[in-house]
Amino acid sequence: MARAEAPTPPGRPPRTGSAGAAPAAGAARPARPARAAAGESDRAPAWYRRGRRALRRTRRTLGRPLTPYYLILGATALLLVLGLVMVFSASQIEAYDNGLPLQYYFTRQLFGVGLGLALLLVALRLPVTAHRAIAYPLLLVALGLLALVFVPGIGLTVNGQRNWIQFGGPFQFQPSEFAKLALVVWGADLLARKERLGTLAQWRHLFVPLLPVGMVLMVPVMLGGDMGTTMIMVAILFALLWLSGAPMRLFAVVLTAAGLLGWYFFNAESHRVDRLACVGNPSDADGCQQAVHGMYALATGGISGSGLGASVEKWGQLPEPHTDFILAVIGEELGLAGTLSVLVLYTAIGYAGLRVALGTRDPFVRYTCGAVVIWIMSQATVNIGSVLALLPIVGVPLPLVSYGGSAMLPTMFALGLLLACARGEPAARRALAARGPGLLGKTVARLRPRKRKR
Repeated sequence: MARAEAPTPPGRPPRTGSAGAAPAAGAARPARPARAAAGESDRAPAWYRRGRRALRRTRRTLGRPLTPYYLILGATALLLVLGLVMVFSASQIEAYDNGLPLQYYFTRQLFGVGLGLALLLVALRLPVTAHRAIAYPLLLVALGLLALVFVPGIGLTVNGQRNWIQFGGPFQFQPSEFAKLALVVWGADLLARKERLGTLAQWRHLFVPLLPVGMVLMVPVMLGGDMGTTMIMVAILFALLWLSGAPMRLFAVVLTAAGLLGWYFFNAESHRVDRLACVGNPSDADGCQQAVHGMYALATGGISGSGLGASVEKWGQLPEPHTDFILAVIGEELGLAGTLSVLVLYTAIGYAGLRVALGTRDPFVRYTCGAVVIWIMSQATVNIGSVLALLPIVGVPLPLVSYGGSAMLPTMFALGLLLACARGEPAARRALAARGPGLLGKTVARLRPRKRKR
């Protein structure tokens, strides 16, 4: 007896014969929706689905070959712009106290940024072989400049440190900043040659002549009293050794020797001992006015800051507000949002540089990118740690932000080298070739006169 079909309730469309029927044996099951296949249920909250989609888009973006290049380029540009704005804001009181025009330090910084951009473009356009060719000339020039510091009439002592060269007039130069660049390029070229020869497995070839030459570069800097730059150069050496695959026991030996040497030089001067005492819990009673007022500035800024130009600590309380303690002025005027933005930009440079270093097959590119990243990140860490009273104050500028052309020019050349390595990777070159000429290239092509047909 045939089963009677249930009546259809009013307002509901009638069933078709195939809608409620069970699938036949062997028939293919209907495909699940793409959302369910991707792991997202229709029952998941909307914010969860949006977050997963944003995460997938971020992964796709970070996985593109040209992402490191654009991350380094964009972060560098933003840090330069922020540095110019904050140097102008932080240096006006200093310029007024010295009887100089209010825009004096800003104008000099703008000139230094212009020269730095020119050096960045030169380094970006040079092939890797050209960078390797200038490794030994850079080293010789750096050694010569470091020797000139101790020549009477040429060397200059600033803030108790003899690490400057006077060119006449207001032009001064700090050779130790140039020595960092020379150590990076020369050390990368040396280790790349040894790796191709297969001699890095022997500790003698790994350490010699890298460590002796590194010590020759660092000894004049230490004798001049610049412990901050010495710390950065030690970090560069450690980066080169780490990227070369040095065993941990050799790292322990080098770290112990560097620690003992650093402890000796720190205790050689009483003011360095006083600065060590200010780490962790500074107070005015202990002579830690620099660290105390730096923390006051950060605390005053809060989350959103007091506004550009509205810093109170730069009015004589905060030492070196446009150089070593410019982060404190950023925190006071732009708040926690400004300081976190600075940290994010440095993190972007570090991520992009290490991605290029760990993903390349060229040993010179690997050593160069890794050393440049450690150079910039360690210098930023020491500066930020000094402002937060987590590290002793050693007079290290904030890269690309603090006032000073001596630190700006080598850093910009190093970033240009980093950009050249990022754009020179095979996958990046293929992506650029597939993209074709950019907006500038198309504009130039349109402006060219066309040949008339006869």
